[in-house]
Amino acid sequence: MFFEVLVEGGADRPVVKEVLQRRFGLKEGQQFRIHPHKGKGRLPDNPLAKPDRKHRGLLDQLPAKLRGMSWMGVDYCMVVLVDADDQECTQLKQSLIELCQSLDKKPENVLFRIAIEETESWFIADLEAVKRAYPNANLGRLQGVEPDTVIGAWEQLAKSLNKNPQQCRGADKHEWAIRISPQLNLDFPCSPSLKAFISGIGNYITE
Repeated sequence: MFFEVLVEGGADRPVVKEVLQRRFGLKEGQQFRIHPHKGKGRLPDNPLAKPDRKHRGLLDQLPAKLRGMSWMGVDYCMVVLVDADDQECTQLKQSLIELCQSLDKKPENVLFRIAIEETESWFIADLEAVKRAYPNANLGRLQGVEPDTVIGAWEQLAKSLNKNPQQCRGADKHEWAIRISPQLNLDFPCSPSLKAFISGIGNYITE
């Protein structure tokens, strides 16, 4: 099985790569590719319309990507990983499924997964991983927070790393992902949405 994985941005890439390589032993370029976009975007009103080049978010481009990858047969899987942000998870996922079902041309296998609230939520759910990556992190404010709670995950992570969220950029998020992802417990994930992502990939590998 070859996985074409669509993510919102470059900061999502390290953790997805870590899951596919460390958890499943897959090789980039040979068994998977990761395609970052310019943010989340929104689903277009007309999924059959030509995508607007001004809007490069994942959801902006998703209908066109689904149609464009309709050549993918049973040995391929298109994986779409989207942040829930403050949207309701089941509603967002249902809208993605309905979009896919509305298209005449689409890949044979499509897997939708939602990061609740964002991939940084996967990090703050696993405080031991954060501590190993950043021994001086101040994690007191995150103690007792239920995994995948919508609390402004990346902002809270920034504060725990003694960063001002207003001064953080994409490069900061990318660095956090590079350092924390290798420390995550992927056998027994602390985040339910990370566990769902892993199990979804695993289902296609074991078929």
